[in-house]
Amino acid sequence: MLTDPIADMLTRIRNANKALQETVEMPTSRVKEGIARLLQEEGYINGFSVRSGESFDSLVVELKYGASRERII
Repeated sequence: MLTDPIADMLTRIRNANKALQETVEMPTSRVKEGIARLLQEEGYINGFSVRSGESFDSLVVELKYGASRERII
């Protein structure tokens, strides 16, 4: 079974945004970090960071909401 890591990343962000979560965490890669950097530059997210783990590193994306909690994405 093959998975698409970029589609998985975007799906995680979309689901967390629908649930009004503050952050979403996923396995990281250089491509995912580049996408997160682009989303931050365009103003769709507050920021992102890479958290080191024992078996793999995680990308933590901080979602952005408006003043009355409306979704930016």
